[in-house]
Amino acid sequence: MKQLPQSTIVGFIMMVLATALTACSPSTTPVSEISSDATAVTTPSTGRYQTLTIDEFASIVANESDQYTIVNVHIAYEGEVAETDLSIPYNDIEALTRALPDPNAPIILYCRSGRMSAEAGRALIDLGYTQLWDVPGGMIAWESSGRELLNREQ
Repeated sequence: MKQLPQSTIVGFIMMVLATALTACSPSTTPVSEISSDATAVTTPSTGRYQTLTIDEFASIVANESDQYTIVNVHIAYEGEVAETDLSIPYNDIEALTRALPDPNAPIILYCRSGRMSAEAGRALIDLGYTQLWDVPGGMIAWESSGRELLNREQ
């Protein structure tokens, strides 16, 4: 049996790896690449996934909370920011869509660290929601900035 040159084998392995990596790469900007200073990522669907800094979020909570639906999507419940309207698990998209207002209404999602709210936000954008904001760092960033969480389960 004839043996292939090592350079051919290495080239083939590199081609397979490149194909696998391309096939597995996300179609939208990963959350880790989105800066935390009011960035917007337009998705191919219909909406915009936007982020708020913790100070921007705090300003909305203090001054404009009636203009947004503010949703804590963290599971399990570990507290919430004042003026939170809803507490619904990030992975229960059906419950979220039933509870949320019009898909064109402004909605802010947050969780403990930002991962769950980012996932919920992307899913809602894919379902046609058009004005979604996320708070990277979530409740951890809220507390780190010297602000307090409410705990309605105590």
